[in-house]
Formats: sequence, C-alpha cells, structure tokens
Amino acid sequence: MKFQSLQDLKLVQKQIAAAQAKAAAEEAARAAAIRKAEADQNLFIRAIGKVAPLPIHNKAHLPSTPREPVATQLKKDEAKVIQDSLSDDFDVSTLLETDETLSFRRPTVGPEVTRKLRKGDWSIQREIDLHGLRSDEARLALTTFIRDAHKHGIRCVRVVHGKGLGSPGKTPVLKSKVHSWLVQKNQVMAFVQAKPAEGGAGALVVLLTPS
Repeated sequence: MKFQSLQDLKLVQKQIAAAQAKAAAEEAARAAAIRKAEADQNLFIRAIGKVAPLPIHNKAHLPSTPREPVATQLKKDEAKVIQDSLSDDFDVSTLLETDETLSFRRPTVGPEVTRKLRKGDWSIQREIDLHGLRSDEARLALTTFIRDAHKHGIRCVRVVHGKGLGSPGKTPVLKSKVHSWLVQKNQVMAFVQAKPAEGGAGALVVLLTPS
C-alpha cells in the first residue's frame, strides 16, 4: 500500500492499533466471563457440599424374566368341582358283574370288552396307587389321574386301591369307594379286577373312552 503522506501512514497505524485493542478487549471479556461462571459454580458447590442422587422409593423392580402366571383360583375351582362331582353315596352294586371276578361295563359296551381286559389284550399305559390316602385325598387323586390320562389319549390304566386288610375290621372301604367313583366318571368305559400278578383283588384294570 502506498501512502500519500506521513499523516496517512499514521492514520492507518492508528486504525490497526484500535482494531487490535478491540480484539484484545473482547478476548479479555470472554475469559472474564468464563472465570466468573467457574467461580459461581465453585461457590455453589462449596455452599451445598457433596451431593448424591436421591433414592427412588416408588420404582418397581421387575424380574428380568417375567414369571408365568399361576392360575391358583382356577386350580381351586377345578378341585372343588372334582370333589363335588363324585358322591360317596352312589350305589354301584347293581351295576357290577360279580361272576368269577368283579367287573363293570357301560350298557353300550359289549361283554367282549371285559373279557379282553381280563385276558390282558389291552396294554396298561399308566398306574396310580391310592394306598395310604384318606378318602377325600384318594377321590381327588383318582379323578385327576383319570382326567389327565384321558386328556392325553391313554386308553388302559391300572388303579391300585388295596385289599383293605389294614382297615378297621379288615373292611375294604377304599375299594368299594373306588368302584363307585369310577362308575361315575364318564371317561370310564369298563373295568375288571386285575390278574393276581397285577394286584388281584387289590387293583382294577380300567378302560377309558377315546379322547
């Protein structure tokens, strides 16, 4: 740049110095603002001391894997229906055939069915032993067993009720009740006394209807 006179040179130098001074003042102002903000923050921290997040008491702690719901009331209702549906006062004496061994079959079931059961033509797929159970326990256990077996397509089962030799007066109370309960179950087509090797007078072989 060519200056016309010394006065022009001094004017330019003055303008440059003014610009530099302005820039320096702005930088100083920014630095002062930063220092003030830091000082205010430090003053706040010193005033309130060390802090920590407040605990959240109303937050639910859920398990990582949700538990499967348990239909407790449904199970209770089913047990009540089972208990109420089978009567201990049901007389089955006229429905049982007592030739050489005891047997039962529905009116729509032919005598060949009980003959095949006695011969062992049906393979026993499941078994329940009611020894040692009280009457109400045995009734619930037997009904649940028959229902589940029928639900899974089981056709032939064995029910062990014992000969009643340990009962007072050696009267087979549970044995007669099991006969009554089975006759009241619609899933039961027929039953016969088990072979001697399979429990004899202390057990029954039961044929269920197709599921």
